[in-house]
Amino acid sequence: MSGGNNKQEMASLLKTSSMSVRTKLIHQTGLSLYNTSHGFHEEELKTKLQEFPGGSIDLQKKENGIGILTLNNPSKRNAFSGVMMLQLLEKVTELENWTEGKGLIVHGAKNTFCSGSDLNAVKALATPEYGVALCMFMQNTLTRLMRLPLISVALVQGWALGGGAEFITACDFRLMTRESEIRFVHKEMGIVPSWGGATRLAEIIGSRPALKVLSGALKLDSEQALNLGMVDEVLQSSDGTECLEEAQEWLKQFVQGPPEVIRALKKSVSSGKELCFQEALQTERDLVGTLWGGPANLEAIARKGKFHK
Repeated sequence: MSGGNNKQEMASLLKTSSMSVRTKLIHQTGLSLYNTSHGFHEEELKTKLQEFPGGSIDLQKKENGIGILTLNNPSKRNAFSGVMMLQLLEKVTELENWTEGKGLIVHGAKNTFCSGSDLNAVKALATPEYGVALCMFMQNTLTRLMRLPLISVALVQGWALGGGAEFITACDFRLMTRESEIRFVHKEMGIVPSWGGATRLAEIIGSRPALKVLSGALKLDSEQALNLGMVDEVLQSSDGTECLEEAQEWLKQFVQGPPEVIRALKKSVSSGKELCFQEALQTERDLVGTLWGGPANLEAIARKGKFHK
């Protein structure tokens, strides 16, 4: 028993001794990118967003460790109302606390992904102050979604426009149906992406292709998105239910195994993407300390040993 305790103490010591502030920001849950020092008054904005109802964000957490997040406002092509923005943060917080989770699929209701923000809210919040506050709120929420220790997939059916196109860049992978379309329409609205989409798009496809996509407000069909490296696969199905099943089958190949291993793999990749090289290596080392000699590791060693006898 004492050996196990020593191992836990060692892992804990390694973690606390080496974790920089930036590392903690990535791996501690519930932390916001912005606070009052940035002029971000979250509670005031939340009160304002409550004034714009409509639609919902639905979350199903399945026993196989895959969550299904549904953007559900079909009468407005799943555009985000103010209440949906608030609910998205609630669901991300719930996912941060789902320790059995391994994967996440984000999709839209009724065969379309998302057409961005509901224009009713946009019109009522059309001041620079509200624009920046909304930007900070949604950047915070989608960064937390991106950092979840879950392997995430955006399933694009129909349109992913504006904020909807930005949303899919916060997922690890993207799947499209053959007839669907991705379009960053921000230029035509006289703005730039404000949910972190330009930053993440440049990281996914490179800065030059990203500049073309954004400045041209290009309509990307499934073939173009695949060629750009923006999506990982074009699905065979086009029916809503079949698409979701196909996406789950696609994701299963990456989430097979114990949750602690899958979650640690995602954390190590997140660290490599966001931290400097040395900090990322230290995070990798700390994650090894939580798994090496653990149940999954010992079981795998025993299994391999049997094959060699």
